Amino acid sequence: MTSTLVGLERRDDGVAVITLDNPKVNALSSEVLRQLRDVALGLAADPPGAVVVTGGSRVFAAGADISEFGGPAEAATIGALFVEALGAVAAIPRVTIAAVAGFALGGGCELALACDLRMASSQARFGQPEILLGIIPGGGGTQRLARLVGPARAKDMILSGRQVEAAEALSMGLVDRVVDPDDLLDGAIEWAAKFAAGAVVAQGLAKAAIDAGLDGGLEAGLAIEQERFVEVFGTEDARIGVASFLENGPGHARFTGR
Repeated sequence: MTSTLVGLERRDDGVAVITLDNPKVNALSSEVLRQLRDVALGLAADPPGAVVVTGGSRVFAAGADISEFGGPAEAATIGALFVEALGAVAAIPRVTIAAVAGFALGGGCELALACDLRMASSQARFGQPEILLGIIPGGGGTQRLARLVGPARAKDMILSGRQVEAAEALSMGLVDRVVDPDDLLDGAIEWAAKFAAGAVVAQGLAKAAIDAGLDGGLEAGLAIEQERFVEVFGTEDARIGVASFLENGPGHARFTGR
């Protein structure tokens, strides 16, 4: 039997917690990637309120399983699995938060980048060290990192292979919050629960508009926004929110997630 390397917990507060469990360093092997893909696809089909991705209290993920590397054929297989798995995480139509403890290197950093937001332990370290093996990132690092922190900072990290500590990651916009190690998972879940208590369908539509708009120019992005803007007015949450605002002002609506 295949062991469970990617766990899933659906909590009563609407938060789903995805946990990597591939000792000792949560290497993203082919099997881990397949399980991660399947978990993410399941969450997309039956969305929770929000999602937290964690590797536990000591390490997030130290990258791909180097023992699986070989020549171009193996690279094509591994690269495709990374694209599928991390693309499935990115496509979950709810807010996703990476809770990063310890190392997030190579594919681990790319997994954090595939999430919408990143909370890091003060002891976390990020990096794309593939260049030190004579290769380049193959799980989205050259694209997502550059979009997040800008091309110059991305080139600095990727072309040098250097690791970035949590404080620097915060200053460059690679992470959004830094907390004490003991507060990481609870803090990420609390943050996610606030999103889960909101208008989650509208959040998903706004997320989709932002992500799709980054692929083209401003005019194309504005057209995408208008499509989602019209679509969201067909939701029950929009009717509730507008009616609540007219009756009680902002901040009092109780959304249903429909």
